[in-house]
Amino acid sequence: MMAGVSVIGIWCMVVLGFLGFVHCNGQSFSLQMHHKFSEPVRTWITRRYGIDGDGDDWPVEGSKEYYRTLYHHDNVRHGRSLIDYNTLTFYDGNKTMKISRLGFLYYTFIQLGTPNATLMVALDTGSDLLWVPCDCQKCAPTSGDVYGLDFQLETYSPSASKTSKPVTCDSDLCDLRQTCSTSSDQCPYKISYVSENTSSVGSLVEDVLYLISGDGIDNGKVVQAPITFGCGQVQTGSFLEGAAPNGLLGLGIESIAVPTILAKKGFVQNSFSMCFPNNGSIGRFAFGDKGSSDRNQTSFIIDQRHPTYYVGVKEFYVGQKLISTAFQALFDTGTSFTYLADPAYEELTTNFHRQTKDARLTVEGSPFTFCYQVGDNQSISRVREISLNFNGGGSFPVIQPLIFFRDVDTKKVVGYCLAVIHSSSISIIGQNFMTGYQLVFDREQLKLGWKEANCYDVK
Repeated sequence: MMAGVSVIGIWCMVVLGFLGFVHCNGQSFSLQMHHKFSEPVRTWITRRYGIDGDGDDWPVEGSKEYYRTLYHHDNVRHGRSLIDYNTLTFYDGNKTMKISRLGFLYYTFIQLGTPNATLMVALDTGSDLLWVPCDCQKCAPTSGDVYGLDFQLETYSPSASKTSKPVTCDSDLCDLRQTCSTSSDQCPYKISYVSENTSSVGSLVEDVLYLISGDGIDNGKVVQAPITFGCGQVQTGSFLEGAAPNGLLGLGIESIAVPTILAKKGFVQNSFSMCFPNNGSIGRFAFGDKGSSDRNQTSFIIDQRHPTYYVGVKEFYVGQKLISTAFQALFDTGTSFTYLADPAYEELTTNFHRQTKDARLTVEGSPFTFCYQVGDNQSISRVREISLNFNGGGSFPVIQPLIFFRDVDTKKVVGYCLAVIHSSSISIIGQNFMTGYQLVFDREQLKLGWKEANCYDVK
């Protein structure tokens, strides 16, 4: 294991793929916990598009063909792109996949090297470095069976790629040059994450990332972009337990981040967009996308020592109750749920509880504190709106702040929780609050833009 000064990334997750028990008024239910978007994609496709999900030709869930089929149905059905053609996206297209069994994170396939290795990486705006498993000493298993996938995960090897080059210690991108014996040594990296004992260690390499213009359909132009990334030889913590087992694509602001490299080399504008669907598990991504002119926006709060995507919340609503509590929060796609520190957490949850009439319940093993019972008639009390008002005046209504529970046997919804977790330190706006929005990370203007979107027909 290489030693060096840690570069701290902000990345954490909650994995909730468990069977738990709910206790309410002396009764006990055996439950399966479902994230709002973790319904089997086959069922979603069948109901939404009328496609026969039980036919013999339907690909096995978890296979590469399974995900590619979803991509195909998206493109055929909608026939147009979320984004314009002055952008770049991944070689297989601009779709991203939310995979519940891998931490409820969004993933995409990328192609690196010559010949190319295909890797399924998680997308993370809370860190900067792209790293992939490479010449592994201690990496997550590559067998798809471990993760419920019907294909093997690949790894990258510099020696197998004709276009790979080591990044030496005299590179401007080498943060750990003080640990090098000579300037011609290969640059090491070590990045630690907020999740307990979670890190990636290895060396930096340069190789080709394959991208395509537009949304990846209609014969877009293939672009070979030289980028710097981490050859991750040793992973620890959550990376060995099912989170980002095939690598992590950091989308932060630092010089080593892929969006920064692409913009500096003139491939695209210094911006990117992500769309998080309100229904289904397929999102969108594009490098260089500035979004539409009618989007809301707020300025990032940049700490020059370690710039990240922090925003300022000046106040927020729970129902009609205005709460004049200001706080700062990191917009982090690598965090599944939203974390708030006090006093914002206390104010939000207290007011939510006061306005919710359903009976309180406790879910063993759940990180959520404010959970409630659903009656036999499957109705819930009117859950009050939560809306954040950002600095600059933009309003950000939270479209779906809840997570629901179903009985394993009856499949009926029997409970729900406010999917906000108490934090002892920083506040993080996680993926669940991003649901239903196209987000634009405009790094040139240092602004976050947002607009409600269904991720299919917004231009």
